[in-house]
Amino acid sequence: MKHSFVPMERQSLSDRLARQIRGSIQSGDFRRGDRLPPIMEMARRFGVGHPTIREALKKLEAMGVVDIRHGSGVFVSRSEEVLVLASPDYNGTVTKKLLQDLIQTRMPLELVSVADAVRNASPEHLLEMRRLLTAAGQNFGNDDVLNSVNMGFHHQIARGSGNTVLAQLLSVLHELFREEQRLLLGLGTSRERDHEEHIGILEAVELRDEALAVERMRKHLEGVRSIIDEWEPEEPPVE
Repeated sequence: MKHSFVPMERQSLSDRLARQIRGSIQSGDFRRGDRLPPIMEMARRFGVGHPTIREALKKLEAMGVVDIRHGSGVFVSRSEEVLVLASPDYNGTVTKKLLQDLIQTRMPLELVSVADAVRNASPEHLLEMRRLLTAAGQNFGNDDVLNSVNMGFHHQIARGSGNTVLAQLLSVLHELFREEQRLLLGLGTSRERDHEEHIGILEAVELRDEALAVERMRKHLEGVRSIIDEWEPEEPPVE
């Protein structure tokens, strides 16, 4: 199959690269489930560096266009047009209030998401959730990978919900506040307990038990909110 990747000018921004890759997907060069070329090959084809490719792919992952599977590659997760885009220019300051607002916004969306996933998630969605949690269980000591696969688990629930708008809204939230959510790993949370709660949520979805899945997701997110509420951030030094 001949793909429509063409070299780009070196000064091009990652969002322009993301748009070109998305256009290639939407034009039919790649279909849902297809694996994209390796980063090294894409960098050569586009004439840009590896970091630019990675940044562009992260943007596409936030849009729900691709899945970045550590150790496996990058796969197309949707080929239709994206409805909601994350702003690439957000650069907020991490505060306790911001984390509280983030979890408060996530809660109602995630509860609807998991309820819908109980009814609509396919065996493929469930298999990917299980794969992500297996990866999480093997990476308690790696913050970058653990945060990525944990957020990937929540993404996959949203994708399994069958609600395109909801899935994209959650993806945007996760992408905009990626660093804030990574910070949560260091706020005294038990990674093992967090992992067990994720497994419990998945098991409830696999059982197609909506009430149980919603209750376990609620308990999980309320636990995160409690940790944020108890957090006492260090005061900035007085100059």
